[in-house]
Amino acid sequence: MLQRLLAFFAFLLLFPALGMAQENRLSGRIVDQKTKEPIPFASISLREESTGALTNEYGFFQIATPEKNAQDSLIVIALGFKRMAVLVKRGVSQTDIIIEVPKRVIELKNVTVTGGKVKDLALGSKSSTPGEGMIQGMPGSQYAFFVKNDKSKKLGNIRSASFYIGENGFPREPFRVRIYKADGNYNSPNTDLLTENVVVSAPKGGAWYTVDLTSYNIEAPTEGFFVAMEWIVSGDKFYTTNFMDTYTPYGQIMRPTFEFKESRTWSYTMGKGWSLLTLSSNGQRYNAMIKAEVDMIKD
Repeated sequence: MLQRLLAFFAFLLLFPALGMAQENRLSGRIVDQKTKEPIPFASISLREESTGALTNEYGFFQIATPEKNAQDSLIVIALGFKRMAVLVKRGVSQTDIIIEVPKRVIELKNVTVTGGKVKDLALGSKSSTPGEGMIQGMPGSQYAFFVKNDKSKKLGNIRSASFYIGENGFPREPFRVRIYKADGNYNSPNTDLLTENVVVSAPKGGAWYTVDLTSYNIEAPTEGFFVAMEWIVSGDKFYTTNFMDTYTPYGQIMRPTFEFKESRTWSYTMGKGWSLLTLSSNGQRYNAMIKAEVDMIKD
């Protein structure tokens, strides 16, 4: 009986890969143009198809070839690197593709604090009890909460970001921390303020998990900023959005909060972009339970 169960679960794990094998596909690795080192957790998407894939920690990816048009652009977006576009054709499989991506040069500003005292300021969720519901993602998806500077305090650097991890699911799975400026369409997340890979995992669920960001010297925008959780993959796994309509979500689960009357949470799906969450209950909006600590400069 045990052997039958093991065989059944092995088949389930292979099912997505078997489905992909029937399609024409593109597969390969994304690497740093200069060092040739693999780039983990890069986003791969077809411009016209609204589908995407995520590289694993070794830079490998696979995605179905275009179906709508005779040719399409394969868009590569990697944290800290320039955006790339590669021409691909419908029905033409390519394996062992190596895409070399150039590093993005980022000029760091020197922040000098004079004539004032620096104190700790907490922004975002202040609750210790999560609301009903779960926020669960797929590889490559993100939920970003706008940590608003409600009282227009003078801000310095971002000290930490905290996420309330649910007790269900697999709370100790790794995820990537993202920090964004609210300079996209309709003030959505856009420009990365944290330009390095910060991959972490919580020791347990049912509690706040705090990530120390002091060493990254991230200057907090005056109006506030987005803190996001990004679901990633590890080991030899990688997934595409072709499976996602039927693939069961996995990994850690974030919990919601109903502390705010406005929608401050955006969700991101590969190949489709950002969208604002507008769910509500009793006049309070459904938001991701996220908070941050920043330096507050007092004159």
